[in-house]
Amino acid sequence: MPVIVCPACDLVHRAAAEQPQRTRCVRCRAILQRAVGGSIDSAIALAATALILFVFSNLYPLVAMNFNGTTRAATLLDTTLGFYRQGHPTLAVIVFTTTILGPLLQITTLLYLLLPMRSGRQAPATGSVFRFLTHVRPWSLVEVFMLGTVVALVRVAKYAQVLPGVALWSYALLMLVLAALTHHTSAEQFWRWAERRPA
Repeated sequence: MPVIVCPACDLVHRAAAEQPQRTRCVRCRAILQRAVGGSIDSAIALAATALILFVFSNLYPLVAMNFNGTTRAATLLDTTLGFYRQGHPTLAVIVFTTTILGPLLQITTLLYLLLPMRSGRQAPATGSVFRFLTHVRPWSLVEVFMLGTVVALVRVAKYAQVLPGVALWSYALLMLVLAALTHHTSAEQFWRWAERRPA
């Protein structure tokens, strides 16, 4: 009999034999299972969109500032290098990991898993790669970076003219697409897709 362990309180439940609707833990009411049945094509489309937005977010300037007639623009990578050059290497590594490396690994890993699955195959080491993805996802903190950026820009706007760049808008869209992608490729949904495909 398959079981589910509550992620919040570790209470063990019997898993629904058929495709479940949303179920909750009887002790703490945390969500155990969500209704599934999403399309692999939709997940791939979201991942491809996220990859395009990620490229735009890293190629174009995040923001430009005009102060006393001098304009300077910075990309996402420039912000990471800026922390390093100012003597904050730990902060630079954290920003790089959570805003660039984490989202990139999440997107490419999902494409690696989903593209073969769509054609009836499984990518090599599917189980290990998906478990790696579950460890990567918490390190993708796009929404935290966006919140910090907006707060910083509001403060800087008092002293200089702030011009949002293409990357700022594409990164905001990336935040929304990644949220949809994470919801669409939950562990329950992914393994149901995998079970329908030959190993």
